[in-house]
Amino acid sequence: MRWIVFLLAAVLSMAGVSSILLAGRRADEQASPVFVTKIPSGYRDWRFISTAHEAGNLNSIGALLGNDVAIKAYRERKLPFPDGTMLAALHYKHVASDENNKVFGQPQSFVAGPPTNIQFMVKNSKKYAATGGWGFGHFQDGKPATDTFMKPCYPCHAKETAHDLVFTRYAP
Repeated sequence: MRWIVFLLAAVLSMAGVSSILLAGRRADEQASPVFVTKIPSGYRDWRFISTAHEAGNLNSIGALLGNDVAIKAYRERKLPFPDGTMLAALHYKHVASDENNKVFGQPQSFVAGPPTNIQFMVKNSKKYAATGGWGFGHFQDGKPATDTFMKPCYPCHAKETAHDLVFTRYAP
């Protein structure tokens, strides 16, 4: 009889510990619900969507890439983008190419210089419901940006509701 009481106490204790651990895990998952904190694997093999130049203080050029789900949605002009869509924006300093300009005989060529950051948008309508179904990520030197740095992402993208919060259009 004693061993049954002991066994019952052990089972109840383990159940209590498990629920505490699960509650802590859920709290961690909810700590930054709108931010992508891990770089999606294989993103450098995604397909080209378009390019962008941002002048002013940014002085950057970038290439926007998309996974297969994103490319299919762009080609089919499917909005809103389906869950599983992933976009990557690779940003670089915009620099003059002395080598190319020698060939052209005048300053007119600009190329990607040092990388500045990589940004991601990941569509998961349940996980990122609070931010229009999109998770946002910004990485510099492979490290994710702080929550404070990321807070303006959604309010800025929310202005682009006609295209499901995505600024870049497909360049076939």
